[in-house]
Amino acid sequence: MITKLLLIRHGETEWNALGKFQGSKNIDLSHVGIKQAGYLKERLDGAFDCIYTSPLNRAQKTAEILCSDMNISPIVTKNLREIDFGEWEGLTIDEIKNIYGKEFALWRNDEINAPLCGGEQSIKLASIRAKRCVLDIVNNNKGKTIAIVAHGGIIKATILGIFDLKMTMYHKITLGNTAISEIHFNENNEAKIVTLNDTSHLPKDMEIKSYV
Repeated sequence: MITKLLLIRHGETEWNALGKFQGSKNIDLSHVGIKQAGYLKERLDGAFDCIYTSPLNRAQKTAEILCSDMNISPIVTKNLREIDFGEWEGLTIDEIKNIYGKEFALWRNDEINAPLCGGEQSIKLASIRAKRCVLDIVNNNKGKTIAIVAHGGIIKATILGIFDLKMTMYHKITLGNTAISEIHFNENNEAKIVTLNDTSHLPKDMEIKSYV
């Protein structure tokens, strides 16, 4: 018995387009993001049994679009929220490098914790939260296809947690807006990555503009 997990990043926001860290900030989908979610809806065509979402607007709206013609509703789940990046929220990577150079370097190179400036404190803590939440969802939906709509950061943290990876792997995974990353779990909860960052449903001019 295989349980299929579809980890889906939300559609694009204006802050995504500007390359800003959003984190806990509740930024809405842009017009482009709504279109991206529509393309993903066509691609999935209701091929999931249940759908869970982060409480932030950009994820909830994406999830609502994906199941708009189905007899299910998104289950809002607090621990699927994006990583709280603290003082870095609203800044671009270049701005963070310039203002928080030492802290940024530690975040990029620390294999164990990957500390942040405030907020959630570290990628490690986010990965623990995400792993627990996602495995609870998997265990409650054995044998089903589960869609989870969340955020680039917390999806990467989920993958690090599930596969017990070093925190530096966070920076080696790319996830575009509305990307699907599919993980299969067998009856013993052993996990395998089937696809990563699949945005094949998007037109070329909408693919992978933003990673933050």
